[in-house]
Amino acid sequence: MTIHSRLMAANGGGDPFDRHVFACVLSIGAAEAPRPLPHAVGLSPAELARLVATFFPEADWLALGGALDAGPDSPEEADLRRLLEDHATRPNSDESRWLAAMVARRSLKPSHLWQDLGLAERGDLSRLLRRHFGPLAARNTRDMKWKKFFYRTMCEQEGLSICKSPVCDDCSDFGQCFGPET
Repeated sequence: MTIHSRLMAANGGGDPFDRHVFACVLSIGAAEAPRPLPHAVGLSPAELARLVATFFPEADWLALGGALDAGPDSPEEADLRRLLEDHATRPNSDESRWLAAMVARRSLKPSHLWQDLGLAERGDLSRLLRRHFGPLAARNTRDMKWKKFFYRTMCEQEGLSICKSPVCDDCSDFGQCFGPET
C-alpha cells in the first residue's frame, strides 16, 4: 500500500480534495528520503505536525523527521511563497499557508509542477490553485504552464522581462510555455 493510499484510507479531517492534495505532496516528499519530510515539502516540523494532526490524525506511522527548519532551497522560494500568500483566496487560513509553502518548495523541482507535487494530472493543480489562490490563478488567462506563469509574474512585479518577444504568440518558445504537459 502506498503512502498516499494509507493516508487516504485512515479517518481524517478537512476537505476531501485538500486532503488528497496534502496526501500527494506528503507521499512524494517522503519518497525523497533521507531528506527529512519537513524540508522536502517546505514546512517547519511544527507546521507539518499540525497539518498531519488536522488531515491525517491516525498517521502516527508517518515519519515527520527533522527537528530543524532547513530554510528555503533557493532565494526565489520565499518570493514565490509570498506571491501565493498575497493572492490567497482565504488569507490567513492554515491550508493556504501550508499550500503556499509546499507549492513554492516543490516548484524548485525539475518536472512539471503537478508532477513535483505528486498529483495525477495538471487539472488537479489548476483546481488547487483556483481554489486556494484564486486571484492569482484567474490571471493565467491563457493557461500558461504554472511554473512559467509564477516566474513571469514575479519578474513582472520586479519590472523585469524574461520573454523573447513582447507578444507570446510571436515568441519561438510559445510551445514550451503554453503546450500540453504530458
